[in-house]
Amino acid sequence: MQSRMVILFIFLITVYSSINYYIGWHLTDWLDAVGISYSPWSFWIPFGIIAYGYILGRFRLPAVLLPAGRLLKVIGSYFIFFMEAAFLLFVLYDLIKLIVYATGSAMTDYSLYAGSAVVALLIVLFAIGSRNAWSPIVRQYELNIDKEPIPGGQVEWTVAVASDIHLGNTVGRKHLAKLVSRVNAMKPDLILLPGDVIDDSIEPYLRNRMGEVLGQLKSERGIYAVLGNHEYFGGHIEQYVAEMKKIGIQVLRDETVDIGGELSIAGRKDKTAESAEPSRRLGVNELISSLDHAKPIILMDHQPTKFAAAAEAGADVMLSGHTHRGQFAPNHLITKRLFELDWGYMRKGAMHVVVSSGFGSWGPPIRIGSRSEIIQLRILLGNK
Repeated sequence: MQSRMVILFIFLITVYSSINYYIGWHLTDWLDAVGISYSPWSFWIPFGIIAYGYILGRFRLPAVLLPAGRLLKVIGSYFIFFMEAAFLLFVLYDLIKLIVYATGSAMTDYSLYAGSAVVALLIVLFAIGSRNAWSPIVRQYELNIDKEPIPGGQVEWTVAVASDIHLGNTVGRKHLAKLVSRVNAMKPDLILLPGDVIDDSIEPYLRNRMGEVLGQLKSERGIYAVLGNHEYFGGHIEQYVAEMKKIGIQVLRDETVDIGGELSIAGRKDKTAESAEPSRRLGVNELISSLDHAKPIILMDHQPTKFAAAAEAGADVMLSGHTHRGQFAPNHLITKRLFELDWGYMRKGAMHVVVSSGFGSWGPPIRIGSRSEIIQLRILLGNK
C-alpha cells in the first residue's frame, strides 16, 4: 500500500511539474516576443516557488518564518487558478497555431499577438473571478411544506444558510463581516451552517480572532452547524466545536435538536467520518427516525449525496454545500457529473433539496461561473 502511494505521489508530481513547465515555456516565449529581457534563473526560480507555493506553505516552519509561509500559501492558492486557466488557454493557443500552420497561412508575430491575448484574458478572468468571490449575493428560495404548524406556532420561517465559509489565511474577518451584515439584515428565525466553516487549520481563526465577528450573528431561534470535510482535514474538531459553543453556535454531530416543539433540525457528521472516526456516522434513517414526522424536519449534510435515502427517511428539507459548483469553470462540468445536484434547488419526492455554492472559497478566492452566496429560505407551513 505504501509503495502504491509513493508511485501515485511521483506520478502526480510529474504531471503537475509537466503542466507548469508547459505554461512557463509559453510565458518565456511570449516574453521573448514582447522583447522583455530576463535570465532563465530570474524567471524559473520565482515561477517554481510560486507554482509549488501552496504545497510548500503547508509544511511546518519555525515561528519566525510562519508569516512568510502564510504569504506563500496565499500566493500559491491564486496560482491554482492561474495554472488551470493558463493551461487551458495555452492548449487552445497551440491548437489554433496548429490549424493556422496546417492551412499554410502566414504566422508572423503569432507568439506576440496570441500570447498577449492569453495574458490579457488571464487578467480579465482574475478580475471577474475576484469580484465573484468577494462580492456575495443573497439567493432566495420559497419552500412549501405540507405540514400544519402547531397551535400558536409559526406558519412562516426565515432561515439563513451559509455553507463553505472556509475561514483561514485567505478568507478572513473582512469577508466574514459581509456575511454577518447580510444575514442579520434578514432577521432570520434560524441560521444554519452546513459545514466547512473553517479551512483546515483552526490556527488562523484563532490568531485573527474571527470568533469575535462570527459571534455577532443573530437569530431568533438559534444557530446550528455541522462538520464538513475541511474540519476533519484540519484535525481540530473538538477545539472547533468548543470555540463554536463559546459564541452560541451548536455543532450537530449526528444529533438532532427540537426548536420549541415546532420544528426539528438534524445534523449529520460529514461523509469523511466514515473513514476518519472509529464511530463512523449514523445513517440518515437512524438519525431522524425517532423525530416527530408530523413536524417539519430540516436535515444538514455537508456533501450532497443520497437524496433518495433522506427523502424516504422523512426529511422535508435537505441543505448541503461542498461542491462550490466547481468554483471556477469548467470545473462545474465535473461536479455536475459527480453529484445528482451540484448547485441550486431540486425536489426529491416530497423533500426540498438546496445545495449552495458556498460563501467562501477553497484555495484561490476566484469564482468563474459561480458566486459567493448566502441562502435565504422562506419556509411556509400548511397546505398551500
